[in-house]
Amino acid sequence: MRNVCQRFNSIVDSYHRYQTLIILNLWGCEIGDHGAQYLGDALHYNITLTTLNLYHNSIGDVGTQHLAYGLQHNTTLTTLDLRDNHIRDLGAQYLGDALHYNTTLTTLDLGSNNIKHIGAQYLGDALQHNETLTLLDLRNNRIEDLGAQYLGNALQHNTNLTILNICRNSIGDIGAQHLGCGLQHNKTLTALDLRENHIGAVGTQHLSEALHYNTTLTILDLGSNRIEHVGAKHLADGLRHNTALTKLDLESNHIGDVGALNLANGLRHNTVILFIYTMPLSPMLFI
Repeated sequence: MRNVCQRFNSIVDSYHRYQTLIILNLWGCEIGDHGAQYLGDALHYNITLTTLNLYHNSIGDVGTQHLAYGLQHNTTLTTLDLRDNHIRDLGAQYLGDALHYNTTLTTLDLGSNNIKHIGAQYLGDALQHNETLTLLDLRNNRIEDLGAQYLGNALQHNTNLTILNICRNSIGDIGAQHLGCGLQHNKTLTALDLRENHIGAVGTQHLSEALHYNTTLTILDLGSNRIEHVGAKHLADGLRHNTALTKLDLESNHIGDVGALNLANGLRHNTVILFIYTMPLSPMLFI
């Protein structure tokens, strides 16, 4: 990898047209920590690259440290894709530290790593200070309720993030409560993905209460949780007071006929234009 990077640098230095490279896709190249180190060094000086895709590259915390160091000094990169690597809490800490200084990155994808609540704490703290990041993807990690608490706290103060994906993170009712509290005070988030967590009726109630106050969230994905008919009733109450939400996904939540009727009543006074419900409904509903 080192020889490849050296040759790449010589090419860039020799030909002016390569000095305008803005997108670099290394998806599945298995560059590892050493390769990430060379790229991190390059980010320190590069002034053209805007998108760097490092999906599925066996990058761990050491490689992430070098990339984060490069981010602290980089002034052009806007999108960094680190999905499906081996980044843990320490790597998340390095990235969180970088977000305190970086003023250009708008999209950070950390999906399918091994980040737990401690890593979420560092990222949440960074969100309270960072003024440019608009999309944070943490899907398929393990932040759980405590990690959701840190992110919920960040939502109370952050004024830039518009999309937060934390699906498949073992978040339960307590985590949903903290996220709901964050949503009550947040004025910028437009999309929240909570699909495939462990949110039940109680957590849904907290999110529903947030819908009473939130005026910016337009997409809420609660598919494949444990909402059932009681949680559906809470959501119906929230929908009666909300005028911003345009898409609500409740796929595979076993809300049943009673829950569907409650939601239908809630939608009579709401502007939701797309509602997804894939469980079979009783024919009695249409009589």
